Amino acid sequence: MKAKGLLIDTTKCIGCKECERACARANNLPEEEATDLSATHYTVVKGFKDDTVFIRRMCMHCNQPTCVSACLVGAFTKTETGAVLYDESKCIGCRYCMQACPFEVPRYEWGSLTPRIQKCRMCYERVAAGGQTACAEACPTGATMFGDRDDLIREARARIDASPGDYVDHVYGLKEAGGTSVIFLSSVPFETLGLPMNVPQEPIPDLSWRVLSQIPKYTVAAGVVLFGIHWITARRTEVARFEAEERQMKIASSTSER
Repeated sequence: MKAKGLLIDTTKCIGCKECERACARANNLPEEEATDLSATHYTVVKGFKDDTVFIRRMCMHCNQPTCVSACLVGAFTKTETGAVLYDESKCIGCRYCMQACPFEVPRYEWGSLTPRIQKCRMCYERVAAGGQTACAEACPTGATMFGDRDDLIREARARIDASPGDYVDHVYGLKEAGGTSVIFLSSVPFETLGLPMNVPQEPIPDLSWRVLSQIPKYTVAAGVVLFGIHWITARRTEVARFEAEERQMKIASSTSER
């Protein structure tokens, strides 16, 4: 199966929140409105510029997810459909995924006695069975489009090329964090819609590994330095002891000669 994804065209979004309600129904969540992502709201529509521009916030389902690499117990996996899934049976509650996510997506069930991490699952079971996500199916304006990620990228570029005056010349999610399964089009700068613009253009796990892979070298170097310091200190102690013993022997020798 080719990796799937979502193209969210903010120029077509009217803020109706049908995607929110469809997501809630599909995941057995409360259908109340929310202003931000939470353990009971996997997607949220936010209004900007006096509610003339709307954007959905949800898990970006990164191609190489930082949450997967940060999880100590393998509770997160990137699936063949493109969705990033969470296995609560493996989770130890460290919440490193929350700290690692460049898009600040995972939410914790703070009020539960058996808390879990919660986030969008990109309707994994529906998609694996050949269907589409609930949010894309419910969208009345086509603002959310589901399909193969490669096809969605081509569609996004085609829309920009066909109406360059209507779009910022950038497909958000094409390269951010090494690429994501959820990509965006916008008529206004993405930073004005609350999307982070300081996200690296390459997979964050690769950047982390680049640093971590150097640690053994520095560890060895530090070990050599520390060993050298230890050897010098020990050698000084040994020489001082030897000199003290030698002085004692000279004193004893001179005393016996008398």
